[in-house]
Amino acid sequence: MDYISPLSISIVTPVLNQAPFVAQAIESVLSQNVAPMEYIIIDGGSTDGTTETIAVYRKYLSHYESKKDNGQSDALNKGFALASGDILGWLNGDDFLLPGALQFVARFFAMHPDVDVVYGDRIVVDRDSREIGRWMLPSHSDRILSWVDYIPQETIFWRRRLWERVGSHLDDSFEFAMDWELLVRFREFGARFCHLPRFIGAFRVHPDQKTTAQKDLGLVEMNRIRARCLGYVPSAAELRLAVFPYVLRHIGREWCSRLT
Repeated sequence: MDYISPLSISIVTPVLNQAPFVAQAIESVLSQNVAPMEYIIIDGGSTDGTTETIAVYRKYLSHYESKKDNGQSDALNKGFALASGDILGWLNGDDFLLPGALQFVARFFAMHPDVDVVYGDRIVVDRDSREIGRWMLPSHSDRILSWVDYIPQETIFWRRRLWERVGSHLDDSFEFAMDWELLVRFREFGARFCHLPRFIGAFRVHPDQKTTAQKDLGLVEMNRIRARCLGYVPSAAELRLAVFPYVLRHIGREWCSRLT
């Protein structure tokens, strides 16, 4: 039975040529036991069979379109412009949510009206959805967000009131680090973050993913954000030193989990 939430949820999936994975992403959203929920898919004009797969699920979607766009940030902005939910989030077409994730998120937001942004832990999977790692985080740190983006994107959800406060858009000058830029903007507007000690989503590692294909662009965009937050681009040594205490907490939580 669905959990009937007092807060509606909108999920947007931007997708382009992800035929091997998109069905799992879609089913992971549609199988969440929470309502009311709307699901919006914005396809950038796929040519590999992705659109045929999405068509199978069309009647369950709140909105779907397939046309050439100006990249992932543009697709997300189109999707969120159509979203009406009190809670917002996005799921890339090659990742997926874990069972019960949205119910847990909706209940948490309902019980904690002072929290603006939540995120959880992630499972890392390979091309065939086999688990190859886990990413278990310590409690939230606003400070570390100036140095690295440690927050798993597929596990992030935020309130509409915050989204509207920061301008209701992703910065489309970013093609890689748009999620980190949004989180920094949330922080600049005084958002209260909370890490949920629960596995929320699965991040897929495969040769064609953007994280691998756009590594150089990613570094440029990440350094843009560091310069904005810190006033300069730190050296690799400075970066390692700054994140070391957080990494120790991260490792500690993982080892505690293994022991228990």
